[in-house]
Amino acid sequence: MSVDAAGLAELIERLSAAGASAPRDESRQAFAALRGALSAGTVRAAEPDGSAPSGWRVNAWVKRGILLGFKFGETVDMSADHGRWPFADKDTLPLRRIDPGSGVRVVPGGSTVRDGAYIGRGVICMPPMFVNVGAYVGEDSMIDSHALVGSCAQVGARVHVSAAAQIGGVIEPVGALPVIVEDDALVGGNTGIYEGAIVRARAVIGAGTVLTGSTPVYDLVKGEIIKPTAERPLVIPQGAVVVPGARSVTGGKGPEWGLSLATPVIVKYRDSRTDTRTELEAWIR
Repeated sequence: MSVDAAGLAELIERLSAAGASAPRDESRQAFAALRGALSAGTVRAAEPDGSAPSGWRVNAWVKRGILLGFKFGETVDMSADHGRWPFADKDTLPLRRIDPGSGVRVVPGGSTVRDGAYIGRGVICMPPMFVNVGAYVGEDSMIDSHALVGSCAQVGARVHVSAAAQIGGVIEPVGALPVIVEDDALVGGNTGIYEGAIVRARAVIGAGTVLTGSTPVYDLVKGEIIKPTAERPLVIPQGAVVVPGARSVTGGKGPEWGLSLATPVIVKYRDSRTDTRTELEAWIR
């Protein structure tokens, strides 16, 4: 199926509105066309938009198209190496084959990229890692071992997603903003970023930090608390250095029991020393 982005969006909206009664073959063909556009980066689940409060706009029709792929796919045997690696998945969700001429490195050891994910030139995928359908990973980024880039998550250029970091996926609700990590950010090991949180350019998320759509972040530098609202998700400011922290529980038995709750804390904003430390990965390219 050959169709431009506007025509594909119109087709997917019509098929999605039809629900279970949508023509099966047409829905599968539409999803295949969407996968191709997502893999090429000509269509994205979310994209920068200076007029939006968050600076990003959700393309809900893309998420609806991905849901069509799940709805009208059949679970089949997708085992690799003549059955030595047994897998079963939807036949509408094949794995992405990386062209050696693309400049992308997928290091041997069990990594998986689903078709319908964009992987920019110069990206390094360390084993084992997983990039799900609808995700976008910008040029010269690194996805380290045991890391996840979830469905529709948007990762910018020159981002290091460190070992065991989890960039959560958001397919439903279709209008919800996915997790976004902008250019030149560093996501530390064992970090979790979920529920549509936005990490602005050049920010550093320290190892073990967890950010969600409802997480307040305490900015010690500016003396303010960053809280998401109904109109605006959690946004980590540009260049912020965020580390795990704790705050006292003041209600109930909290004071008596000496309890505290984990909370992210901005301890500084990125400077030349931070840049030197985060540029060390250039040596392995």
